[in-house]
Amino acid sequence: MHSLVEAEKLMQIAFLLPSAVLVGWGIGALANSHWHQKWMVAAGLILGCIAGLMSVIRVAFAAERATSRGEHTDAENDPGSGTKQ
Repeated sequence: MHSLVEAEKLMQIAFLLPSAVLVGWGIGALANSHWHQKWMVAAGLILGCIAGLMSVIRVAFAAERATSRGEHTDAENDPGSGTKQ
């Protein structure tokens, strides 16, 4: 089960930044259509990039801390599994 959690953490990093950019672009486009200011789309993209990058860095640091503390997956803790990572 722990290996699935670790895989989910890595997939979260892969999807987080593009999702944040799309959300920022969407909010910027909605603000542009409401207030008719063209710069809001660019501002939404930039804010989405910044928010996504900050989230990716936070998740990466959390994963690094978990690794440095010695938290291992099931394969490393179970001697009968036959696989070591």
